[in-house]
Amino acid sequence: MHLRPLPALIAGGLAAAITLGAPLSTPGSAAPAATPTATSDQASIRSAVAEVRTIGTTVRGRQIRAYRLGEANATRTVVLIGVMHGSERAPGLTLRRLRDTAKTVTGVDLWVIPVLNPDGAATGRRANARGVDLNRNFPHRWSRSVSGAGRKAASERETKAIMRFLDRVDPDVVVSLHQPFAAIDTSQNKRRGLVRALSRELQLPRRDIDCGGPCRGTLTGWFNATHAGEAVTVEFGPRPTKNYLRRTAVRGLVAAVGGRLR
Repeated sequence: MHLRPLPALIAGGLAAAITLGAPLSTPGSAAPAATPTATSDQASIRSAVAEVRTIGTTVRGRQIRAYRLGEANATRTVVLIGVMHGSERAPGLTLRRLRDTAKTVTGVDLWVIPVLNPDGAATGRRANARGVDLNRNFPHRWSRSVSGAGRKAASERETKAIMRFLDRVDPDVVVSLHQPFAAIDTSQNKRRGLVRALSRELQLPRRDIDCGGPCRGTLTGWFNATHAGEAVTVEFGPRPTKNYLRRTAVRGLVAAVGGRLR
């Protein structure tokens, strides 16, 4: 199932932003879906971006935004997610670069979320403003005993926002970008093809990345257990060069998920 494109709102060659104050509710949540409203956000939109959505708001009032590139009617829908941990900033640079490119993405319906944890990014801390590690907070193999897991599964605004968004979009591919282990994680993937493509295009080895034991409450674990699509964790190195982040990683991500930059 893919999200049907909303009517295009074009003004002066720039796509209008669409804000969803409360997207479709997550299972177990009583929050109703809000009516989409058009807003002006031209400062953050480039010509390659067809749509912008505010998918949630943090406890500090910062917006979490998803940017749509590519072809809305493509047979493959892809979501790229960065800065789930506020101290892991390199993926955000790559995804902002991709969002701001003047080139056209073809072959895929592509959503880019440069920063999932804007409160953590603002302070350079791994956790969100409530001290919760978002990648231990998802309702799959969640455990209160894991450090930073939160008071209960999916307790955080950021977790709920990305779950609602992924439930609605129902992508074929989700790539969750992190640091610093310099590898494509093979511990939770469904199929080998995507992992191999990411390894080849991003010039990173494939290996299992553990969490000091079984990884619990992760986004990729939750998505792979609850959706037909596939989620993979990518770990950039601790100090990737700007050229790698702005060129190799941008082109490599698009190519690995079946798209092209033109």
